[in-house]
Amino acid sequence: QVELVESGGGLVQPGGSLRLSCVASGRIISIGVMGWYRQAPGKQRELVASITSRSSTNYADSVRGRFTISRDNAKNTVYLQMNSARPEDTAVYYCNAEVSDRSPLYRSPYWGQGTQVTVSS
Repeated sequence: QVELVESGGGLVQPGGSLRLSCVASGRIISIGVMGWYRQAPGKQRELVASITSRSSTNYADSVRGRFTISRDNAKNTVYLQMNSARPEDTAVYYCNAEVSDRSPLYRSPYWGQGTQVTVSS
């Protein structure tokens, strides 16, 4: 079994910064794409940013230029640096990872439990 644990959420003022972390642990052969999603009240979960094992990145238009995703493959960890935070960034942020846990030929998606980010003065 694989577990993803997020940390770093909390309250931040508009224009401020926050750094989220997500560590994957358990029976891991390899990890492919890792990403951050978010879900605001009454809205669908949406992709914020993703990063491949070779550090190719993808961002939602709403966060491009403000957020930066990165990963440390040796630590099975993905980060999300949030700068110039806006009230509309308020949501529960979820970590996602495509993990090979039983065979190197297949990957399964795993999710973290979520961490609340609130942008407010």
